[in-house]
Amino acid sequence: MSDSSRTVPPELLPSEDLHPLPMPVINLGHLSLDSATRYRVVDDVAKACRDLGYFQVINHGISQSVMDCALEAASDFFKLPNETKEKFASEDLRRPVRYDTSSKDSISMSRAFLKHYAHPLSEWIQYWPQQPPIYRKYMGKYASEVRMVALQLMEAIVEGLGLGKEYLNEKFHEGSQLLSVNCYAKASQSATTIGLAPHSDYGFLTILLTSCGGLEVVDPSSNIWTRVQQLPHALHVQIGDHMEVLSNGRMKTVVHRALLNPEEARISIASIHGFALHEKVTCAKELVDEENPPKYKESSFSDFLDHLTANMDNKHRNFLESLRMLTGAMVFEKEDRAMVHHHMLKSKVSV
Repeated sequence: MSDSSRTVPPELLPSEDLHPLPMPVINLGHLSLDSATRYRVVDDVAKACRDLGYFQVINHGISQSVMDCALEAASDFFKLPNETKEKFASEDLRRPVRYDTSSKDSISMSRAFLKHYAHPLSEWIQYWPQQPPIYRKYMGKYASEVRMVALQLMEAIVEGLGLGKEYLNEKFHEGSQLLSVNCYAKASQSATTIGLAPHSDYGFLTILLTSCGGLEVVDPSSNIWTRVQQLPHALHVQIGDHMEVLSNGRMKTVVHRALLNPEEARISIASIHGFALHEKVTCAKELVDEENPPKYKESSFSDFLDHLTANMDNKHRNFLESLRMLTGAMVFEKEDRAMVHHHMLKSKVSV
């Protein structure tokens, strides 16, 4: 598990936006109501994924206490002595648990992180930190519950793509879950304000829980950075690289970054959901025809890790771009071509 990117030069970054844009907020509880209500929610989710690639969910079924306890467990871990945390330090991208700090990966500007697999929980939790004593219990509870949210969302998204809510259901249930637990220092006048440089995530979905504001995303319609509002009891959801592949480009991966908070240190827990390690993701054949040929090669999470290892010295080479089938058969609208160029310059991949 690794971050492998180079920070983007300031002159290549999107423009700054000082005001948060309105963001779609989905009431996830309405998916279980009558069919007409479910249809409207599925349509809202699909529209948010197509137009923006990100949205927030409320009424998701995870209690505030479970969310608070997960953030508490994360915060307590980062307060441990360095020698305790560094027992999990490793350059092996396939280690089940890995701890690191800024500077080594070229994308973490001012953060410490702990990354570990979380599904199946019974298989991976034995590798998690035993200190602080609350970590396994509290983080395990949150990991299990946020995974159920991800499965609900995947049903709605593939249904919104016209594939039916049971599409690839078994593979999603057997898929991987990676928790990226992050601690960003409080911003200071002498340090950078960027905690995590612009990048995209490899999986289908990333669900983010944070202790305070600091996340920014690129708005695809205006190509400017916009702050993500911190709504009470909401979870932030965004599309990853493999969702762009599965949808054959109908949904775009989200370029995002983390800014340091000037008032307090920030804790975030990103739950990244994908297929099992060696399971290949391909463009859905139902979304491929003569007018819409496949735009991406198949790939797996294992292929992604291999890509990172092979491109340590070529950090501008983006994983998603390596999958694009740049042939004469590809037909892009003018806006799509502009987005691809923008993405190639600015998007970096994180895991």
